[in-house]
Amino acid sequence: MNRHGWWRDAVIYQVYIRSFLDSTGDGIGDLAGVRAGLPYLKKLGVDGIWLSPFYPSPQHDHGYDVADHCGVDPLFGDLAGFDLLMATAHRLGIRVLLDVVPNHCSSEHPWFREALAAEPGSPARSRFHFTDGRGPDGAEPPNNWHAMFGGPAWTRITEPDGRPGQWYLHMFTPEQPDWNWRNPEIPAEFERVLRFWLDRGVDGFRIDVAAGLFKHPELPDSPDPEADARTRDSVNPLAWNQPEVHDVWRHWRAVCEEYTARDGCERLLVGEVSVPSAREHAKYVRADELHQAFFFDLLGAPWDADAFRKVISEAMQDIVGTGSTVTWVLNNHDQVRTVTRYGEAAVEGSGLGAARARAAALLMLALPGAAYVYQGEELGLPEVVDLPDDVLTDPIFRRTGSRARVRDGCRVPLPWSGQVSPFGFTSGTQSAKPWLPQPPYFAEYVTERALADTRSFWHLYRDGLQLRSALPQLGEGSLRWLDTPPDVLGFVRGDGLVCAVNFGTSPTAAPVSGTPLLTSGDCPPGALAGSTAAWWITDGTDL
Repeated sequence: MNRHGWWRDAVIYQVYIRSFLDSTGDGIGDLAGVRAGLPYLKKLGVDGIWLSPFYPSPQHDHGYDVADHCGVDPLFGDLAGFDLLMATAHRLGIRVLLDVVPNHCSSEHPWFREALAAEPGSPARSRFHFTDGRGPDGAEPPNNWHAMFGGPAWTRITEPDGRPGQWYLHMFTPEQPDWNWRNPEIPAEFERVLRFWLDRGVDGFRIDVAAGLFKHPELPDSPDPEADARTRDSVNPLAWNQPEVHDVWRHWRAVCEEYTARDGCERLLVGEVSVPSAREHAKYVRADELHQAFFFDLLGAPWDADAFRKVISEAMQDIVGTGSTVTWVLNNHDQVRTVTRYGEAAVEGSGLGAARARAAALLMLALPGAAYVYQGEELGLPEVVDLPDDVLTDPIFRRTGSRARVRDGCRVPLPWSGQVSPFGFTSGTQSAKPWLPQPPYFAEYVTERALADTRSFWHLYRDGLQLRSALPQLGEGSLRWLDTPPDVLGFVRGDGLVCAVNFGTSPTAAPVSGTPLLTSGDCPPGALAGSTAAWWITDGTDL
């Protein structure tokens, strides 16, 4: 577990706890369920796991509204159960990253409750962004910003004496007030939080909204007030990506280095960074800041060889130059799953979406750097697009009334076994249904079936991870592009390992000779099938 720079080419599996495995029968996944699933993840071959928030929370945004950053919500277990999970993971050689949420907290957090009971201008309110409204009676929001999840970014409170009062800022929902990071109590509190979990043995942190935290000190109007809500991304330049945030990551990096110096085990900081360009992204992974930051441009790229080549080249140029490695990702708990995303773009339908998703997976695992895999990605799960309105829980739906960009469809609980719901997801003395309904067709994707079928998504991922560990050409390093026909992307890794992807639908000549090491589909002799990726080892003579 002490390998220096382990994170540079690690493959981390994202565990969305409430949808992974339920050990109690209440229909919601929990920490004991994660522990029970660790042998499955060990068999898959991942280096570590990232756990979604399990802290005490009223669950208005599925745990990203944190009421206590140093506890475990009874919904998921307790601290003793967490410690047992940590011990089991480390015994299996699996590292554990926690999701830390520093941009905002829950409206049930004790400090926010204290602020509501305090007077305007009080120290309690200065921990947040409380300010007077505009207009003669202060009845208008302080500025025109919109929340990312819909509606205005401000909510007016009723003062303790019953009068209409000040407004507070929330860039997501009213139940998630933003911290004021210009107040020195906030960075001090989060250093305490980091040390609490590092002292319990965690291997690092995934940082939610890592380009957030600071707002423009004058809170001026935005020239495009609906940008955040329209894109559901952090694009308001007055609310995100302020220069002061880099000092926070320098301090957090120093804390992690302190723990690394004690025992030689490197602690990782990986940020959720949404910024306009790879060059801006690179600023977050300078040598004294975050170790890594998710590179979302690959996830957002259309299924097109030129588009993939462009985003990969930009990442390799701008991010690798900092001394970090690129952190590739194709799926996560906020995005439409690749099988559906690529299928929607294909006239031929969802079968082609699955083929493209397999090819993209093999491409990602061949790229230099680290990769993150979202639970169910290794099963080829599609997005559940037909959930009834009355079961949707995403605050985006509650705030907007629209199903556009609602995230419940990628969060449906995993299918493990059997032919009918709950597909082995839930067990115990109770008989509650899964918190989101699983469609009948999930029977085609259960893990027991995937493990038994050597042609499944699961075996493609497992075989890719095994080769990635065994072959010195893969993992960290560089790549060299090959001259390829239109619709084909090909590159060389190290000494003669080639990855090629045919983005078209018809077979084309293989870019190199020989038998593929691994292929995402059926390749005719000497050819690369349409919507297929393959890896080859060559002697270098035709490169």
